[in-house]
Formats: sequence, C-alpha cells, structure tokens
Amino acid sequence: MDISVSLTVNGKAVSAALDPRTLLVQLLRERLALTGTHVGCDTGQCGACTVHVNGRAVKSCIVLAAQVQGADVVTIEGISADGELHPMQAAFRDHHGLQCGFCTPGMMLSSVALLKENPHPTEDEIRWGLSGNLCRCTGYNNIVKAVQYAAEKMKA
Repeated sequence: MDISVSLTVNGKAVSAALDPRTLLVQLLRERLALTGTHVGCDTGQCGACTVHVNGRAVKSCIVLAAQVQGADVVTIEGISADGELHPMQAAFRDHHGLQCGFCTPGMMLSSVALLKENPHPTEDEIRWGLSGNLCRCTGYNNIVKAVQYAAEKMKA
C-alpha cells in the first residue's frame, strides 16, 4: 500500500505516492531524476548521498522519504542560483577539491552546512566537519583548501 508524501525539493513542490520503505535518495534519484545525489555505501557511512533537509546536512540513504513529509530538501542541483555556481561549487572547481567527483556533491553540501554553523572554521574544524564524508581520491587537502576559500568568499 502506497503512502502520499509532499515536500519541497530545490524550491519546487513535490508530491508522490510511494512505498513506505522508499528512501529519500531513491525518491530524489529515481522519481525526480536528481542524480547528483549519489548512492555510495547504503549505510550512511560515506556521505555521497548528503542533502540538506530543512537546512541541515542529512544522509539521504538512511532517511525514509516519509520522514521528510513537509520538509524543504536541497540537493546539489539546488544550491546554485540564476546559472551561477554556489561559492562552494566554484571553490571546489578552482582549488581542485575533486578528482573522480563521486563524493563531491555530498562533500559540498556538508561543507555548506558546516559554514552555516561555523562561518570561520579552522582547518581542524573543517576536517572534523567533513569526517562523515569519504573520498578515495584526493587525500582531502584540496577539499579543505576549497572549503577555506569558500568560507572567505561567503563572508564577503
């Protein structure tokens, strides 16, 4: 038996009839074709599926779509505005904060949430803030540099 779920995704109202076991990541990727939200581990360990729910970073592979009823969800596709990259996206591009790109959307959304809570993080605070996101390519140094640069840009 399906349930009805209504929420806002990237500023647009969305309603869907879903199996109650449908995960948020499945709704985003399979029903709404927002494939920037990646499925990595399916256990909430890697952070590739990170999105914002009501302004907080959430791992969408461990959240049921029904749990976000009425919520405001933002994916990587929703952080840019008017064709302009979000400062975090530009920082990752300009400071080589990505290689294969698989972890990048989750890293960026976690970083945006981190800077919302702490606009002036130290390097250690950035590393701690991103500890729930795994990257197998970069060694994190350029990711940290990108977040530091984005913090400066977002202050201005």
